Amino acid sequence: MELIKNLQWRYAVKKYSDAPVSEDKVGQIIEAVNLTASSCGIQPYRMIVVTDPEIRQKLAEGSFNIQIKDSSHLLVFAACNTITNEYIADYVAMMEEQRRLETGALNDYRDTLAAHFSTQTPEQHAIWSGKQTYIGLGTALIAAAELKVDTTPMEGFNPQAFNEILGLTAKNLHASVTLSLGYRDAANDYLASMPKVRLPIREFSTRV
Repeated sequence: MELIKNLQWRYAVKKYSDAPVSEDKVGQIIEAVNLTASSCGIQPYRMIVVTDPEIRQKLAEGSFNIQIKDSSHLLVFAACNTITNEYIADYVAMMEEQRRLETGALNDYRDTLAAHFSTQTPEQHAIWSGKQTYIGLGTALIAAAELKVDTTPMEGFNPQAFNEILGLTAKNLHASVTLSLGYRDAANDYLASMPKVRLPIREFSTRV
């Protein structure tokens, strides 16, 4: 299985080279995330692709990860702060259009979603949306590995700074998790030559 080989190859890169990732490969990774699963199928997050070195430098300030500024691209998974009735209605209308359904065919689904989210607080919405970003993150890691693009998933950043610099709050979003893209500097990355460490399958998984 080629997927297993790709996952054995990948690791969280600590030191990147100056080699850029092509826009074609970045586009494929973004498309893979766009096609991935999300709860209720309503994609409650957006992806910000940061290529500007000056912006990445600002984002890196106060963070624990130099990969934010040293990588070729930085993907910021930004989760919705609230799930509004308007968001649900617009998304369900798009479902009807893309599936060539009559207008209103999915009204029951729309109303069910609206009723569900109306019982929750904005804080619950934000937590739920934030969890959804990790599904996208996992898909991005796998897609990048298939393309032999190196990555580093990161939570160690200043979310308030990210929200401000990227203007996320005005878009009803907040930075949840990030992923750097690039190519490993194997000569200067101490992890590059080390074996991947994982639990034995018999310890990791249990069959019942």
